[in-house]
Amino acid sequence: MLKEIRYLIFVFIISLFIFFTLKYYFSDTNKKRSYRSLNNINEQIAVYLKSLPVLEDDTKNIIEYVEENSNKKKKKFNFWKLLENNE
Repeated sequence: MLKEIRYLIFVFIISLFIFFTLKYYFSDTNKKRSYRSLNNINEQIAVYLKSLPVLEDDTKNIIEYVEENSNKKKKKFNFWKLLENNE
C-alpha cells in the first residue's frame, strides 16, 4: 500500500514539473524575453559590423603561370636498384 502511494506521489510530482515547465515555456513573458534578447543580439551585431575595418584587396596578379617543357626526359628511378647501387 505504501509503495503504491509513493509511486503515485512520484508521478504527481513529475507531472507537475512537466506542466509548469511547459506553461512557462509557452507563456507570453518567455516569448517576449526571448524576442528581446534576439533583437538585442541583432543590434549588437549591427554595431560591430559598422566598426569593422574594410581591408583592401591586395591579391591582384598574384598567380604566376609556369610553363613546363614537356620534352624533358624524366629519368625513371627504381627503388630497389638505387639500394643495390649504394652497397
